[in-house]
Amino acid sequence: MKYVTEFRNQELVEQYLSEIKKITTRHWKIMEVCGGQTHSLVKNGILNLLPKEVEMIHGPGCPVCVTPLNLIDKALYLALEKNVILCSFGDMLRVPGSEKSLLQAKAAGADIRILYSPLEAVNLAKANPDREVVFFAVGFETTAPANALSVIHAHKLGVENYSILTSHVLVPPAIEAVMNDEDSSIQAFLAAGHVCTIMGIDEYYPLVEKFNIPMVVTGFEPVDLLQGILMTVQQLENGEAKLENQYSRVVRPKGNPQAINVIEQVFQVNDREWRGIGNIPKSGYELKPEFHKYDANIKFDVNIKAAKESEECIAGLILKGIKKPFECPEFGKKCKPEFPLGAPMVSSEGACAAYYHFHQAMEDLEAVS
Repeated sequence: MKYVTEFRNQELVEQYLSEIKKITTRHWKIMEVCGGQTHSLVKNGILNLLPKEVEMIHGPGCPVCVTPLNLIDKALYLALEKNVILCSFGDMLRVPGSEKSLLQAKAAGADIRILYSPLEAVNLAKANPDREVVFFAVGFETTAPANALSVIHAHKLGVENYSILTSHVLVPPAIEAVMNDEDSSIQAFLAAGHVCTIMGIDEYYPLVEKFNIPMVVTGFEPVDLLQGILMTVQQLENGEAKLENQYSRVVRPKGNPQAINVIEQVFQVNDREWRGIGNIPKSGYELKPEFHKYDANIKFDVNIKAAKESEECIAGLILKGIKKPFECPEFGKKCKPEFPLGAPMVSSEGACAAYYHFHQAMEDLEAVS
């Protein structure tokens, strides 16, 4: 198949649904790691079409959602107190910090700009040599190459008024953290296709072996997801645990070597705090020492005390797959996209936002829960 429409083909969708229903004999809990997969499952009504025995659990694969409160407060501090030009992707602006969001700070006069690429931020720094420009670098492995390239580009151009505030997180350690959680009941995973496009699939073999779980790398269209779910259920029903690649038209076993090389040139792995989850060892990227002059944390010696999350928000339980959005008492009440209590209601990849924007799917799920 060559075109996106082919991956939304109704006959194929019905065929895969029929096969899933035919082979399913037990209740299975499958976690889709990526927020983009969650969005597609909800938007396309797939959750309602699957047999009730196949339960999809929504994972922590939303980088905006897991960016810690403390880091948002650091970005606010740089914008409000250090008078930097703070740049980021649009989703980050509405995520609440401990007292306000970046969007509220922008409304109050802070110079905060929405960009589509960190390379734009480098050009902005070059055009404004009298101002410090900070790019809020958020994302999983997928966005790491572009952020790394921005540092390399700034270094080659001799642009020293550019830096990044890094909030990069990694998928495999997150899967391990989910499986190690004593409340976890996950039996299989749909791995994030976009991340594997960059990094390949080799780092998932140890997880499959360690936890004896099926894992299928899956795309984001309805046919992708249903084929991936079918492959996963087949393994579960047969008592198998192996790594399979449904998204082979995009994902190669070794990923993108050029992108990996850029990441490894600029970043090194570090422990990382995940909002609502806590510290996960070796689950993030930080700049290597030779690029510390582009590290906003070091350049501005940012030291912000950790703040408490809203006690009314159950984002951590949702990100770990223990609760569903509609199980939150404040979902759609006190917590809405316009005034969110937590990040999953803000991001386009957040599970709460997906459920909120597609009301019928949410209502159907609540009716059968």
